[in-house]
Amino acid sequence: MNKSLSNFIFIALISLAFINCANRGTPGGGPKDETPPSIEKSTPENFSTNFKDNEIKIVFDEYIKIKDIQKQLIISPPMKWQPDITPLGSASKEITIRINDTLLPNTTYAFNFGNSITDNNEGNPFPYYRYVLSTGDYIDSLTVKGQIIDALKRQPETFVSVALYEIDSTFHDSIIYKETPKYITNTLDSVTTFSIENIKAGKYMLMALKDGNNDNKFQQKTDQIAFHESFIDVPNDSLYTLKLFSEAPDFKAVRPRLISGEKIAFGYEGDYKNMDIKISSETPEDFTHRITKDEKADTLYYWYKPRLKADSLLFKVSHPTFEKDFTVRISEQKRDSLIIKTEPSGNIGYEEPFKIFANTPFTTFDASKISIMDKDSTNVDFTTQYDSITNAYNFNFKKTEDNAYKLQVLPEAFIDFFDNTNDTLNYAVSTKKESDFGYVRFTLVNVKYPIIFQLTDAKGEVKYEQYATKPKALDFLNLDSGKYYIRVIFDTNGNGKYDAGNYLKKIQPERVSHFEMDDEVRSDWGLVQTLNFIEE
Repeated sequence: MNKSLSNFIFIALISLAFINCANRGTPGGGPKDETPPSIEKSTPENFSTNFKDNEIKIVFDEYIKIKDIQKQLIISPPMKWQPDITPLGSASKEITIRINDTLLPNTTYAFNFGNSITDNNEGNPFPYYRYVLSTGDYIDSLTVKGQIIDALKRQPETFVSVALYEIDSTFHDSIIYKETPKYITNTLDSVTTFSIENIKAGKYMLMALKDGNNDNKFQQKTDQIAFHESFIDVPNDSLYTLKLFSEAPDFKAVRPRLISGEKIAFGYEGDYKNMDIKISSETPEDFTHRITKDEKADTLYYWYKPRLKADSLLFKVSHPTFEKDFTVRISEQKRDSLIIKTEPSGNIGYEEPFKIFANTPFTTFDASKISIMDKDSTNVDFTTQYDSITNAYNFNFKKTEDNAYKLQVLPEAFIDFFDNTNDTLNYAVSTKKESDFGYVRFTLVNVKYPIIFQLTDAKGEVKYEQYATKPKALDFLNLDSGKYYIRVIFDTNGNGKYDAGNYLKKIQPERVSHFEMDDEVRSDWGLVQTLNFIEE
């Protein structure tokens, strides 16, 4: 082979290699497609009247997909039987809606698709598409608008349903528990405003739900609710504000059960504080009992002794709004052993008590068998407070900065309900330097007292709190560094706690105001901030 031919073959092979390599890559295209799909035609046409069919077709100019349809699609008025929507999970140029329900006469229906329609390639949404039809001669065209706020939190939940119930001869207060509304919309995932469209003139009850199971009915245990104080007339130009809240559940006792030796669990819903548990069975003269609350669960424990030979025990559980008899099957089981717990561990606040609590009820406490010493081995005086329902002793003692404290519990300082006692126990906690903390002074202007003033984290968890009944500056000392948010609860009934609303009683939640801090709290640094309140 001569040199010229060899060079030709070498160049050809190199060129072929470059071509193959290039073919393996992704060809460079033009700019990314950001154009959403568009509708070429609908059958019947959007906003058609005298609709008699059971099928709707919507044709697009390109392949589309439908996603998250169960959450995004809102049909107003709601249908008892949901329509079949295709395609789901596959690409197509058309959407088919097959109606499975019998449509009401002379009614305007709206299918709100939210952001569920996207093009197949880039996922560009066809946002907030609405298909509207009427079974009558005309399309209802009135609108109700407003905003959703959370009664307690800084931001409301997403995907909140807003509904109208028509005030006619069939309306009753409990309708929200049993029937779906006349009209409905949803805030979806990006806005807190709402607009209920294609409404006919009339009188309505306006409400909102954070609907746990998407059945368009209120369930007290799982749903948040908001409602307007009075019925509204449509048409009008008002913008409505709805405060979303969780109702305090109605009291209800759950069937009790024996869970260990001489320990019966009484579960409940609602507020346990007025709950009364009485044994109805005959008991011996030396029979005694104690009641404690579970640390976390909605459960009261009924402890009793001596051990009874009966196969079952009868109890009556009562409450101002509830009364019921229960039978508890009894068997011989092992009793709980005494387990003592404490909090806090590590650092302790200057005003914070040291808490000792247990899983079984305390019956005897000997303070002479407990000592507290600081880092200089000096005895520290203390006082105690006992809460029988939480079965906890709070140890209060004076603390100084940058100090360490050792608490020793000698044997038999605590005796429980079943005569179990503790062994020797040792605990250690310490305080920080004052310079490790920051502080804030708040001056309040135009406030209606009493108020609950809270500093919370970003999730709304209360970190510090003060209660005020008259005008004064509020000083928060010894604050950990960090970002805080201000929440002020107007304690209208003066009971020292936030009260949510109640739909049936037509009670709105107590007013709450939110403010931003001027700056983050920093160690060894103070802030002064003035808050101006606007009357509602």
